Amino acid sequence: MAIGASDVVANLDCEAAIPGRGRSLRRITDAMIIRRSTASDETALERLYAAAFPDEDLLPLVRDLLADGVAPLSLVAVRHRPLMGHVVLTRCGVPGRAEQVDLLGPLAVDPSGQRQGIGGALVREALRVSKADGTVQVQVLGDPAYYRRFGFRPDDDLAPPYRLPTGWRAAWQSLRLLDGRPPLQGTLAVPRPWRRPALWTL
Repeated sequence: MAIGASDVVANLDCEAAIPGRGRSLRRITDAMIIRRSTASDETALERLYAAAFPDEDLLPLVRDLLADGVAPLSLVAVRHRPLMGHVVLTRCGVPGRAEQVDLLGPLAVDPSGQRQGIGGALVREALRVSKADGTVQVQVLGDPAYYRRFGFRPDDDLAPPYRLPTGWRAAWQSLRLLDGRPPLQGTLAVPRPWRRPALWTL
């Protein structure tokens, strides 16, 4: 699951933010709105993922995540109407533990909007809402050089649901949002849309 952008600008000036997953989440910047995705975004999402991942087909995964309701947060970045970016958080768990864990991704940014801070703004907003909702830890499979800026570090305690290819271990990372609890150990339990080995060997 590759990241969709290599942003070098991480901070966008925020004019307004409405927290909480149960509300109409909206974050307004000088030229960008980050909001919860809706059914009317489907066609734009298809174009976005085709442009961002010309060699991968992540649309079936995105459709399944949104249709199954296992993605508690799906955010889009909109600038002057075109949909420029998208990120998903999936609710997961750890057998034997009650803590809430989220899986971040896919993250997609239109090629015309890369290196403009769009991906970074989407990730930071997703993490902010995840923490506010009580999530203890967020996992991601992606470029360590990219996700390190958000505080993610390689995770050797909580294993991914499938064995990763050789050399990918550093790509499996976690970010602890709530401290003071025992480390999460075991294997991440993912919902049905993520139970496809091919998604973990791209």
